[in-house]
Amino acid sequence: MPRYAVVHLPVFAIDRAVRDGRLPAKAPGATVDSAHGARRLAAVGPAAAGLGAGPGQPLADARALCPDLAVTDAAPEADRRALADLAAWAERFSPIVAPAATGDGLHLDITGCAHLFGGEPALHAALEDRLVALGLTARAAVADTLGAAHAVAAFPGEDSRIVPPDSQRDALAPRPVAALRLPAATVEGLHRVGLRRIGDLYDTPRAPLARRFGEAVPEHLDRALGHTAEVVPPHRPAPPCRVQRAFAEPIGKTADVEAALHDLLDTLTDRLSADGRGARRVELAAYRVDGTAQRLQVGTSRATRDPAHLFRLFRDHLETLDAGFGIETVHLAAATDPLGHHQPGLDGRDDGATEAVSQLVDRLAARLGSNRVFRLAPADSHVPERAMRRLAPLAPATDTAWPDLERPPRLLRRPEPVDATAPLPDRPPVMFRWRNEVIRLRDARGPERLLPEWWRPASADAPWLDAPRDYYRVEATDGRRFWLFREHATTTGTGRRRWYLHGMLP
Repeated sequence: MPRYAVVHLPVFAIDRAVRDGRLPAKAPGATVDSAHGARRLAAVGPAAAGLGAGPGQPLADARALCPDLAVTDAAPEADRRALADLAAWAERFSPIVAPAATGDGLHLDITGCAHLFGGEPALHAALEDRLVALGLTARAAVADTLGAAHAVAAFPGEDSRIVPPDSQRDALAPRPVAALRLPAATVEGLHRVGLRRIGDLYDTPRAPLARRFGEAVPEHLDRALGHTAEVVPPHRPAPPCRVQRAFAEPIGKTADVEAALHDLLDTLTDRLSADGRGARRVELAAYRVDGTAQRLQVGTSRATRDPAHLFRLFRDHLETLDAGFGIETVHLAAATDPLGHHQPGLDGRDDGATEAVSQLVDRLAARLGSNRVFRLAPADSHVPERAMRRLAPLAPATDTAWPDLERPPRLLRRPEPVDATAPLPDRPPVMFRWRNEVIRLRDARGPERLLPEWWRPASADAPWLDAPRDYYRVEATDGRRFWLFREHATTTGTGRRRWYLHGMLP
């Protein structure tokens, strides 16, 4: 049976402003935005609300009710980012977390998670207490449905905020219809006909209710009661394999983090082995006491479940982990691929050459960056800049063969213009000036004419790709060899054909 936790943050914007020092802690406060030339209240703190201020109210009217009202500019985008960061922080309680669409809370799918914290009461208390310790006004509730959990969290009563399984009907009955997350106009319409509590809707015929107030009323009611499924759309995909460790006291030393990482990797690889899978990408998340998370991620070229190898990949980056005032929970999450059991050769020996190469690739990628470790493969193009492509280091071989042409193994990033001297316009050069150096030539071979790939769109960053080029292989008097090309006569239309250096020949 699914179980959900909802955290209601009724004054999240005000709490953020207080934490950031933009509003005083105890004085009546509000955030203000400008709409249609008027400044109106966007969010209101509890003290200001008690004096009659409310969202949408003109600032002048609010100051008439509350002369001591402290205000600051609303920051909705910053609030949304902060709520997303808070959702990432809440992943310590569940891998499936999402910010509420209304921007006033968090939704967690805690199915199968409660036992990790000693049961739902302990999870509920830990979640609520930690948010309060972060300076947030927070109320959490647990139920079989998101709708029921939201109603209990946003409109608490005398009953428990942990709704027992299959008891959402009784928990919802005394709550106001606004707890169904209905539009304000719909709630007002229901009040006018005497439907003020959710329990009043139970025996009301659905068809007349939908005709008068729209489909939202029966739909929201069915979701809250569990008749229609409603799931948490996670703010990022949940990892297929996840292990965690919580500490009785926050840790901060690198040695303590290494010890925890060793234990978690052993647990992770044991689980992967039981599932016949291996890790391709592993993320370490360290949740700090200040409500932020530090993350490190490593990847592997092949699926693996070698804990020692995975630890070596993390070890070089652990020094960048900032523990702040202490780390209270550490998670490991892995993206996996199938990995069967390894079988040695018929002679019983296994030199491990393939595994050693893959581990070397992983270490290089972890130290230099995954985008800097690759291998080159030929591509189906006669244009030098497009004649090769990057592949993963251990990617399978391609069917395309390298062309049997004498070309530089490495090209310049961009062809560099040179001043060349040729005895006749259509003859190869006898000397050229490059980077303030005069290079005299004793041999030249060519031309090799390369035509553009007309089926490709024009390249604004590399116009030479869209013009014919005449290439020459030239050798200097000191033995150096260069690859030069000259613009084709049709390129400029001025009769002047410029020369470029494109690479050095071995």
